Amino acid sequence: MSGTASAQSGTRNRTRRAILSAACSVLARNWSATLAEIADAAQVGRTTLHRYFPDRETLIKAAVDDSLEAIESSTAEAAIETGPPLAAMRRLVAAMVAVGDRLMFVFGDPRVLETYGVAKTDAPLEDAVVSLIRRGQDEKVFDPEVSPVWIRHTLWALVYTGLEEVESGRLPRHDITATVIRTLENGITMHRSDMA
Repeated sequence: MSGTASAQSGTRNRTRRAILSAACSVLARNWSATLAEIADAAQVGRTTLHRYFPDRETLIKAAVDDSLEAIESSTAEAAIETGPPLAAMRRLVAAMVAVGDRLMFVFGDPRVLETYGVAKTDAPLEDAVVSLIRRGQDEKVFDPEVSPVWIRHTLWALVYTGLEEVESGRLPRHDITATVIRTLENGITMHRSDMA
């Protein structure tokens, strides 16, 4: 591949990623946003957007696929199956916050996965999270009196709430991870009085 072709390919990939990222961010906040609004957020013209994605359906499907890939990749990088459970949970929270716009887009509105996703898209991630929680309970780090599924739902709710707080301007973006971790740990970890 020539240097010019490689540069064009790199530019095309960056433009495509910018459009997909903008679509996730904009549609997570306003499902009825127009392609023009998405193009503006991606800092590209509508013609450029249409060159990559000819219609709204194609763009949304690509954004869902790209988001699920980003969420899976971020979670895999967190390596939640290794290390002490509390440290693994902290890495998971940080990974979830890092792909917050993608989480809000894919899971914030049930229509997204119902219409554009694949069946049981969250099963591997959910299983890994429940395994982490069970491991933490077995090691007496997480409260064994609370079901792993409850803790998993609480984790998702806290991350989602943190992202909403940032969107509303009530929490600085750089505080989400620490706030979620603090709230989660104070609610699910074993306390000295529980161990007696």
